[in-house]
Amino acid sequence: MSDPKERTLGFNTRCLHQGYSPDATTHARAVPIYQTTSFTFDNSDHAAALFGLREFGNI
Repeated sequence: MSDPKERTLGFNTRCLHQGYSPDATTHARAVPIYQTTSFTFDNSDHAAALFGLREFGNI
């Protein structure tokens, strides 16, 4: 088996991890996945802007 330090990362692995640094506290390598079904809004205008696609965000 080859030395992992010498192994070249594959295209898919590079695409997945590009631009993300491991978390300084937990040393987690993977980008976090937030399992949620609901989000909060700052106010009704904020919610209206999100649902009207005038502002980027989670709805």
